[in-house]
Amino acid sequence: MRFGLIIRGQYAQGDDMRVRLQEDLDAARLAQDLGYDLINKGSHYSSYPFQYIQQIPYLCQVALVAPKLRLIPGVVLLPLHSPLHVAEELASLDVMCNGKLIFGAGIGYREVEFNAFGTTQKQSGKRFEECLTAVKRLWSEEFVTMEGSYFKLDNANCTVMPVQKPMPPVWIGANADVGIRRAARMADAWFINPHNKLDTTTRQFDVYRRALDEAGKPFPEEMPMMREAFVARTREEAMRLARPYLEVKYKAYRDWGQDKVMPASDHFDLDFDELIADRFLFGSPAEVTEQILDLRKRFAINTLVLGIHWAGMPASLANEQMQLIAEEVFPAVRSV
Repeated sequence: MRFGLIIRGQYAQGDDMRVRLQEDLDAARLAQDLGYDLINKGSHYSSYPFQYIQQIPYLCQVALVAPKLRLIPGVVLLPLHSPLHVAEELASLDVMCNGKLIFGAGIGYREVEFNAFGTTQKQSGKRFEECLTAVKRLWSEEFVTMEGSYFKLDNANCTVMPVQKPMPPVWIGANADVGIRRAARMADAWFINPHNKLDTTTRQFDVYRRALDEAGKPFPEEMPMMREAFVARTREEAMRLARPYLEVKYKAYRDWGQDKVMPASDHFDLDFDELIADRFLFGSPAEVTEQILDLRKRFAINTLVLGIHWAGMPASLANEQMQLIAEEVFPAVRSV
């Protein structure tokens, strides 16, 4: 089992982002020292009420300060970007991290972002597939001629190619069934999201397996999942310590409309106890170990990316989490 961290880098208005960026880079160094395998950084634009360092600049610095870690820009919101831009930026990052890039791709869900980049949610599925197809071609062909609905490649070439051949692994993050089928068809893996309840993920996992069969593809060698997590000596203590930060985070997600693109039963308009139930990894080290083993049994996951850094949480508390999980949960999971 491989373990990673989601470094979201979401901070309150008024925070000194130079200080917060340094804390996030220190977290990457600590993750490397503690034996984590990868760092994941998401992407949002116009992210009020949070400040937000963008994923590629952050991961470029991680490649320098923690060179053993695999890097996931997860997810790149493909409908917002031109494929040549995506191909060249990510190929450059793969060079910088010496071939340890994972290409996390997603559609997005926020109208403020679609509007700002001159598109709509209705167009997003088509643009996503066109962009991903073009990026793959730019990474595998010397020159590419292709016309999409919003771009034209006229004998275009990617200035720098990825270190990994034929290309970095592609993981598609998806909440809806249509996106999960797309992941089976177009990607190396479905990057299971951190938000859905387990009964929803169980149903969607069946959707994914059937879609793989329809595409004539084997089950992926690496099956990744994201999950929010908090470990303390008791479940009650974990809930008490995490609540102030996780409530703020998911209120913002609710305001942004995150749960509107998820199954209706998985909405976020819930009391905290109901929000975390059957959704996040919470409890003592032994309890969280059992929860992870259950996920492995249900979904055959072998890469788990943990969200333990939340807006407003002191860096010291997040670092304590990283260390406690590495020292007590990693060996317990890996011994089974």
